[in-house]
Amino acid sequence: MLGISAAVSLSSITTAFAWSSDPSWNPFAETVPTYTPRYDRDFVRDWEANPPRGYPTISPNNIEPMKAAIKRYAAIVENGGWKKIPNIKLQVGVTHRAVALLRERLYLSGDLREGTSYPDYFDDTLERAVKRFQASNGLAPTGIVDERTIAALNVPASARLRQLRINLDRITALARSAGKRYVLVNIPAAQIEAVEDNRVVSRHSGVVGKIDRQTPELRSMIHELNFNPVWTVPPTVITKDLIPKGREMSRRNEDVLKVYGIDAYGPDGKKLDSSKINWSSSMVQSLVFRQQPGKDNPLGFVKINFHNNYSVYLHDTPSESMFGRNFRAASSGCVRVQNIEQLVTWLLRDNGWTMDQVLALKKSGERKDVTLKKPVPIYMVYITAWATEDGVVQFRRDLYQKDGVGEVAAAY
Repeated sequence: MLGISAAVSLSSITTAFAWSSDPSWNPFAETVPTYTPRYDRDFVRDWEANPPRGYPTISPNNIEPMKAAIKRYAAIVENGGWKKIPNIKLQVGVTHRAVALLRERLYLSGDLREGTSYPDYFDDTLERAVKRFQASNGLAPTGIVDERTIAALNVPASARLRQLRINLDRITALARSAGKRYVLVNIPAAQIEAVEDNRVVSRHSGVVGKIDRQTPELRSMIHELNFNPVWTVPPTVITKDLIPKGREMSRRNEDVLKVYGIDAYGPDGKKLDSSKINWSSSMVQSLVFRQQPGKDNPLGFVKINFHNNYSVYLHDTPSESMFGRNFRAASSGCVRVQNIEQLVTWLLRDNGWTMDQVLALKKSGERKDVTLKKPVPIYMVYITAWATEDGVVQFRRDLYQKDGVGEVAAAY
């Protein structure tokens, strides 16, 4: 990750500013300087879409650092916790009383170690500390204290302590059973790890289930890959999306299936004339809907299968814009994977496949199902707090509010 971790160098993360040329500007007066930050949105999108590899989330090596973190946070709580940061945007060059509060907050969490003679002034040292905090809380390390960063800063120390304790139990149980080679989907982080010999081979940005269509926690074995697959529309999508859309479009004399390139099949397996489907009839629930492979197929060019009771899987997607966002709970329960070609090549290693073969199938559009010679364990888990062997304490939003701390840890 970033900061204390050596995974990413702070020197590689820069934010440029166009400063005012006004010679009368006083950096130590309580004012906001007249500069315009060149907010690097491309950097933010790239950071979210291509996270650094970091350390395995459920490594046995994380257990002792988590115990140390719990001890430290317990002391913070015992001493009254930290003060709330007011909802004021802060960045390099700003002088404000809120900056002193920010310094105190980051000092307590270990992100800031240096002192200063000007506590109200936001300097470069504080910016680096803000970047450390952002990266270890699942936020793009811009160094700018925006609303989302303030919300993360203002999660009470008592809530963070509870999360650490709950997640220690979760990780301890998982670390006992995790093998040498596995795939981990951390749902709150919306990230996927390919792990081998207690090392992250690749980390991928993901899109997980919406708040009302949650990605389930499960353990299974990845046993099959479908290249250029046919998409069978899941029951949840039929009920909550397709039927309402069909009714809406039929009122305008439009054919939803024709527009989206989806075929309908009756209980006897015969293909139906989409223009004759009555979307207001209860019979529509008994139909099967499929979309053929192609550029608009929501599964993209590959689907990763593992047995489970929820009809979920990992898959590619033709729309990659979501990977560049911080909040990525947007699916109906399945998990979309960024740079899935790399993950697929790793899964097919024992089958003798190379990246070139995977990319050739993507380019050709050929339908092909491949069974793994050695099934790979997959863990879809809910981890919102952990510490790694480099001493960094990581937190992620309590996406589905499973930690018992209320909305406060889910509000950023």
